[in-house]
Amino acid sequence: MAREVALADTAASRAQGLLGRDRMEAEEGLWIVPCPMIHTFFMRFPIDVLFLDRNLRVRRVIEDLKPWRLSPWVFTAHSVLELPAGALDGSVSEGDLLEIR
Repeated sequence: MAREVALADTAASRAQGLLGRDRMEAEEGLWIVPCPMIHTFFMRFPIDVLFLDRNLRVRRVIEDLKPWRLSPWVFTAHSVLELPAGALDGSVSEGDLLEIR
């Protein structure tokens, strides 16, 4: 999945997210903590999104979220892992447990 995951855990880094970028690299990710929903306003590329609870259990999967969209509010989510579109390719399902090192 992702080998290089940046952490966005401050107000400034969460607000910045992926804005201003043209793309994500193939094995790159952005982990936004805390975060129960996202938007892709002003983004230039689609992303795959995993909503995770505090134990890193997947609560919702959204593949190929296009620019200028809102995700649903995932009340059970504590964080979001954003990945390049196509990174998941059906490989992760709700209920799966992730490991982030």
